[in-house]
Amino acid sequence: MTKTSFLHLCDILRPYLTRQNTRFRRTLPVELRVGVCLWRLATNLEYRSISHLFGVGISTACTVTQQVVTAINRVMRHLYIKTPSEAELRVIVQGFRERWKLPQVAGAIDGTHIGIIAPAEEPADYYNRKNFYSVILQAVVDHRMKFWDINVGWPGKVHDARVLANSSLYMRGENGTLFPGWIERLNNVDVPIHILGDAAYPLLPWLLKPYPVGRGLTEAQTHFNYRLSQGRMTVERAFGRLKGRWRCLLKRCDAHISFVSQIISACCILHNYCEVANEEWEDEDTVDDVDDLVDPEIGHQANYGGQIRDALCEYLAQ
Repeated sequence: MTKTSFLHLCDILRPYLTRQNTRFRRTLPVELRVGVCLWRLATNLEYRSISHLFGVGISTACTVTQQVVTAINRVMRHLYIKTPSEAELRVIVQGFRERWKLPQVAGAIDGTHIGIIAPAEEPADYYNRKNFYSVILQAVVDHRMKFWDINVGWPGKVHDARVLANSSLYMRGENGTLFPGWIERLNNVDVPIHILGDAAYPLLPWLLKPYPVGRGLTEAQTHFNYRLSQGRMTVERAFGRLKGRWRCLLKRCDAHISFVSQIISACCILHNYCEVANEEWEDEDTVDDVDDLVDPEIGHQANYGGQIRDALCEYLAQ
């Protein structure tokens, strides 16, 4: 983060972090408070080392980090993570169309595991199939790798499809309030605005997934799966940048389970803040975080979603 971006962040948070001096001691400057928090989130360094680096007590470093994380969530979340407006949505749809030749796409969705200390209550629920304790971050990103919807805190044992089904994103998608009713007619099928997901998600009119492998895919279906995976790589690259910048999420987040979700949310907000500020970042190799458990394609919604997917498949094969 550049000095300009850091000072601007301090100005945003200043009204909520400024404390009064007393006769007994002077308060810590806002810049120091934000610096302590960012260092903790970016390095996952233990508080003992941070206290030496910044010249504050261990308990002070811990308290300051919690205060700044809370302030970031309260002040910045509604500014930096929100459902796109119609004007913003047009830019996103055009972005996916220009980069990957995919029409009517408003984003890509995926989930990633954030390692945690085994909680005291119901630890088995948090033990995931990759053999570590975690909570799940479900996120939707645009074509520029910025998050516009996040859902944080479900135990690591829970399947991606269940996390989606219990999210506000799913409720809005199902009742038709997630996107405007923009339709593009492709191969005699009305294709609505939709997001891209992997095989773990249900097939819905507003959420498309690849054709199931192993069923003897046609050349057109294989090509569709490839194009969809290219567009969906934006969310995996976004997770790579998120964990690369804020390395408290990369290995194991040592915070108490009651505060982990706040930290993850704050890191997502700071990720978007850095992306908006065009902070430089070289993408590293990201680990594929695809859920092995495939969601079955059944029901009325899957049938309509299948028609939309077939129409897009034919369109991309032309």
